[in-house]
Amino acid sequence: MSGGRSIDKERKSPRESGEDSEDESEILEESPCGRWLKRREEVEQRDVPGIDCAHLAMDTEEGVEVVWNEVQFSERKNFKAQEDKIQMVFDNLTRLEHPNIVKFHRYWTDTHNDKPRVIFITEYMSCGSLKQFLKRTKRNVKRLPLQAWKRWCTQILSALSYLHGCVPPIVHGNLTCDTIFIQHNGLVKIGSVAPDAIHHHVKTCRENMRNMHLIAPEYGSSQMVTPAMDIYSFGMCALETAALEIQGNGDSGSHVTEEHIIRTVESLEEPRQKDFIYRCINKDPAKRPTARELLFHPLLFEVHSLKLLAAHTLVNTTANISETITDEVCSGAGCAGSAGGAGAALAWCVRGGERTEFSAKDLQPHAEKLEKFVEDVKYGIYPLTAYAWGGRRAASPCERAAESAPASPEPRDLETRRVVNMMCSLKPRAPHDAHDLLMTILLRMDDKMNRQLTCAVSRRDSAPALAHELVQLGFIHEADRDKVCRLIEESLRGSFGHCAAALAPRAQHVAS
Repeated sequence: MSGGRSIDKERKSPRESGEDSEDESEILEESPCGRWLKRREEVEQRDVPGIDCAHLAMDTEEGVEVVWNEVQFSERKNFKAQEDKIQMVFDNLTRLEHPNIVKFHRYWTDTHNDKPRVIFITEYMSCGSLKQFLKRTKRNVKRLPLQAWKRWCTQILSALSYLHGCVPPIVHGNLTCDTIFIQHNGLVKIGSVAPDAIHHHVKTCRENMRNMHLIAPEYGSSQMVTPAMDIYSFGMCALETAALEIQGNGDSGSHVTEEHIIRTVESLEEPRQKDFIYRCINKDPAKRPTARELLFHPLLFEVHSLKLLAAHTLVNTTANISETITDEVCSGAGCAGSAGGAGAALAWCVRGGERTEFSAKDLQPHAEKLEKFVEDVKYGIYPLTAYAWGGRRAASPCERAAESAPASPEPRDLETRRVVNMMCSLKPRAPHDAHDLLMTILLRMDDKMNRQLTCAVSRRDSAPALAHELVQLGFIHEADRDKVCRLIEESLRGSFGHCAAALAPRAQHVAS
């Protein structure tokens, strides 16, 4: 669950009219740790099988709104029989990390009542669903531009490829335009990942005939949900977004027939787009391509530009990603061997035996476009799909947990925000004391909040160990570990000349 709030069709909600409702903001319940506060205001369920209710909640640590989801089991014995499986599945969901998947924060169980509950917290997507966007769009245009459609499909397939590549595969199970969300910058995220563990063991079932055409034909006859079912649902979503609506369905709630579907596909002008959709909605699940194979369909596949590859490299490996990327480029920062500022060579080539160099001053100024492009790459709008990620698939949540379990204890709190800018400084703890220094790290997070961390360091400390501490203590995101490590290593090398073995955890959170 992560969808928009339920709004009275006859009048605006108090939030829309600018008025706060005391009833809706009333706190009904809080999490065992006290971090999340459930409010009376409900979030529209969007036909998610298994989710009995969803309320808006407040994250008191981060100061943001989240969604409080509840799954209620009809009988205690049903819950006991599935408890181990539920714990394993939900543990995996909390470890999912993908820019095109709505973040699953935490879960816990409540067994104090006759009907046990599983409660889980997810990211709140206030921007609205793809379904809502399509309704607004079709008032003004007859067809969605092909380039926008391809960008959406690439992001959704990137997320599905990640889920299906886990071991065992994670099947979304409820992919519709209502469970796909779009932000103002074009970032698409899939939400409402309803695991199979709650599909068949709760009182909620699929009763909305209006969405039956989104469900694969083999659903119900198969004993388990499969990735091929997700591909069928994705194909229907791709058709609906391409045509803005499936003919015969609209908002009337009428049942969509196979004739309606074929007529809508044939109304599309691009032959490759028709072929793409027909492959997805093949009645034989064995003949449907995988999400990974669809990313290589002639309609979607394109050789990544050097600009896109460079942006991904910058986002993933640069030690300090400034909010003004072009300032660093123009000053020669991050360029191998650059020491001459704006005049330093960024690239060179040999023509006719003569070497020609190009510096930042030779480039046309496109500061705003470059910064926005790098920001879009960082947030996941332009995923790399033409590579197998270094020749191996991404590690699944189970594998990552197995790899990290023996090395260190479970982190206290996982940081979900990414670092966009950072600085590190060292100064003596006492006058004329060069052996023990006080290290201060200033972090700028992607939500524009600042964090300052301070700890004492000596020659025995190592950058990898200190960066590992910051992840384990919940101060930085796992994906930021390497670039923070490089920043600390550069600072330690500048002060001590080298880095050695690590000390016990000593990082202190001074201010956030």
